[in-house]
Amino acid sequence: MTDRMNISRRVLLGTAGAGAVAPFVLSGAASAQTSQPQTSMEINHAMPPETNRFKLGDFEVLVVKDGARPSGKPGETFGTNQSPEAVSELLQKNFLPTDQFVNSFSPALINTGSDLVLFDTGFGEQGRESGNGRLLEGLAAAGYTPDDVTVVVLTHMHGDHIGGLMEKGKPAFPKARYVFGQQEYDFWTDEKRVGTPAENGHKAVLANVKPLAEKATFIGDGADVVPGINAIAAFGHSPGHMIFNVESSGKRLILTADTANHFVLSLQRPEWEVRFDMDKAAAAATRKKVFDMVATDRVAFLGYHMPFPSVGYAEKLDTGYRFVPKSYQFDI
Repeated sequence: MTDRMNISRRVLLGTAGAGAVAPFVLSGAASAQTSQPQTSMEINHAMPPETNRFKLGDFEVLVVKDGARPSGKPGETFGTNQSPEAVSELLQKNFLPTDQFVNSFSPALINTGSDLVLFDTGFGEQGRESGNGRLLEGLAAAGYTPDDVTVVVLTHMHGDHIGGLMEKGKPAFPKARYVFGQQEYDFWTDEKRVGTPAENGHKAVLANVKPLAEKATFIGDGADVVPGINAIAAFGHSPGHMIFNVESSGKRLILTADTANHFVLSLQRPEWEVRFDMDKAAAAATRKKVFDMVATDRVAFLGYHMPFPSVGYAEKLDTGYRFVPKSYQFDI
């Protein structure tokens, strides 16, 4: 018995010793590969961007993380009609830092079986210096080329949604047709934007969107994009902001775009004003209307700025809605 115990101890000690050496070998190899500390933000450039693929009835949905942007002072963006203390208190209750927040950007590609429909295009070239603009990489990692995309839909025409329409001065999706909201397009292409806070947005639309107008269909509330996907007016964040209802074989998903821009500060307090909402009162009313529908119908939604993979559900609370991220609902 004693010999067995000694042998066992020697084996264990020998194993432990081998294990103690291994980390030095691994860390040496790791340090040889890079001289910088490795964090998830830093190594994103050495690997494909995050993607998430799931079934929706007979459709397949691919969400691509075009990038993410950390920012300081959440209260200067969200809850701008509230006290800084109120914003900090809500963040603390939800285990979030009070001095920073992170925005994700999540275009989505829906394979209907007959079309590949891309919703929004991310930052494109203009975002790459800061680590964004990774849509094309994500599509490639999922097995798609830009030529595969047959329809490109814009929920609205802010820079983080239209930046990827053009690549090196040419259409990034050369074989696609385009679907633009008429009201949104009319606003941003109007020369009256010159000399106003919307001038930069106007210039971006003239550069990225207007050259594609000849291949575009202009739509309004209730219009069909392709069978199973139709538009819903959700104005406020921008003058012609649209969301989209997607249905296939009894399964449903709402693409809510920028109706809510933060999974806590916009959803749990939908009446709080957001700096990026162009008509703040209309945007708040739209948030309540849309997420009342999402919560009442118990339907999944994909929010462009929700934590990646940006899909989940909304549970009705006394003061708003709780974001419930998807897990395995679409896998079984």
